[in-house]
Amino acid sequence: MRKFKLLILAFWLSAQLNAQDVHLSLFGGTANYAGDLQSRRFTFDQALFTVGLWGSYEYSNKLMLRAGLHYAQVNAQDKYQSNTLRRLRNLSFASDIWEGHLAAEFHFLGMQDRIFSPYVMGGVAVFHFNPYAYAPVSAGGQKVFLRPLSTEGQGLTGFPDRKPYQLTQVAVPLGAGVRMKLTDRITAGAEISYRITFTDYIDDVSGRYVDQNALLTQRGPLAVQMAFRTPELPDHTTDPYPINNTIRGGSAKDNYYFMGLSISYRLSQGGGSNFSGGGAAGRKYRSKLGCPTNVW
Repeated sequence: MRKFKLLILAFWLSAQLNAQDVHLSLFGGTANYAGDLQSRRFTFDQALFTVGLWGSYEYSNKLMLRAGLHYAQVNAQDKYQSNTLRRLRNLSFASDIWEGHLAAEFHFLGMQDRIFSPYVMGGVAVFHFNPYAYAPVSAGGQKVFLRPLSTEGQGLTGFPDRKPYQLTQVAVPLGAGVRMKLTDRITAGAEISYRITFTDYIDDVSGRYVDQNALLTQRGPLAVQMAFRTPELPDHTTDPYPINNTIRGGSAKDNYYFMGLSISYRLSQGGGSNFSGGGAAGRKYRSKLGCPTNVW
């Protein structure tokens, strides 16, 4: 994470050499996740929020480079799933997500003298998560972070194939959006972006139930209660704990995604127009009046 922050800082300092091509953006919108506790890979159900701060550099008429930070909250509960067996599983989670990303926006129609500039984006991100849930009322109802409980046997003696998952991971952001020029300095935008990750534990659910006695002995009774929550449901209070290796979750990786609006400010007017192209090559695209002449 420290190396990634230094990379963002280096990008930002180098961009200052041509400050007329640098934009500072605020982003806000919805955040959601795709995983074992959601019925669909993309949905507005149980969506929460994200906020972000970006720095963007116009490298050329069609290419904009970007570095950004996001904070988001995601959550999901089995009780809202359409599948009866998953509702019976009765698991839930929530997590804050802190993300830093580097990305490139390709404005396929160009940015020169256009009011609207649609684009696609892609890059690399590093994010930090830490899933938690709330204990049963009978156990105090407190907020409980799930990783230390080894709910699927991660890190328990006798289960060498179940390794603890890392809370800081790499992701690949992909998305599309449009920027709209309001003035020579101010731009509004809309973007939807999907983060492909390489972990199945954003929700702390991935594989199979671990042996109840091993979990009880090494992590305690709260771990058992948080791993198997069916008995909290009416008419299921006496349901037995699943036998070792009973399926608890799926093998597909968890992902998360954002959708929202941005407002951008050009740090220095620099005598040129917004969406005019940057860098040594890009500045030749500038309009003398700094005004858009085309919409498309």
